[in-house]
Amino acid sequence: MAYIDEIAQHDGQTVTVKGWLHNRRSSGKLHFLTVRDGTGFIQAVMSKATVGETQFAQAGHLGQETAIVIEGAVRADARAPGGYEMDVTDLEVVGPATDYPITPKSHGVDFLLDRRHLWIRSERQHAVLRVRHTVINAVRDFFNQRGFILADTPVFTPAACEGTTTLFPVSYFDTTAYLTQSGQLYNEA
Repeated sequence: MAYIDEIAQHDGQTVTVKGWLHNRRSSGKLHFLTVRDGTGFIQAVMSKATVGETQFAQAGHLGQETAIVIEGAVRADARAPGGYEMDVTDLEVVGPATDYPITPKSHGVDFLLDRRHLWIRSERQHAVLRVRHTVINAVRDFFNQRGFILADTPVFTPAACEGTTTLFPVSYFDTTAYLTQSGQLYNEA
């Protein structure tokens, strides 16, 4: 199995990639499948002559975000996203996706936030998550190197912290707890 961000290391080799169908275009006896695996995107070219009529027809009806496993030879191609393509010899559908609600058309923010778990699969939102990850890691590394300790304070507390005026009560195991607004009590201990 290969990850897409490491695909250049497998140029000329036959590999297996597990991922999700991001986009599909067809041109006669060819399907162009854009597949993502969380590390990147790759264009996979499926030829009817190579995979046969049945598998080719199946690929022609795959919905966006269908979970798939593809096998094929990796080759360099400057026209492809990332500079490499796969010539598909086998395709397995792991989990079909039908009626995927987030299509390339424009949607409002409320619509997208209601489907946040799907929205973060888009290229832009995924890029935002990767930037956040990098910044958070850099901040943690900075403080780790200076001997600081991360203290995760409770989300629910039995009482308000010093100086808090607005409490958010929550029913919690037959008692009332409050959403904490500060980690002050634990950080001062």
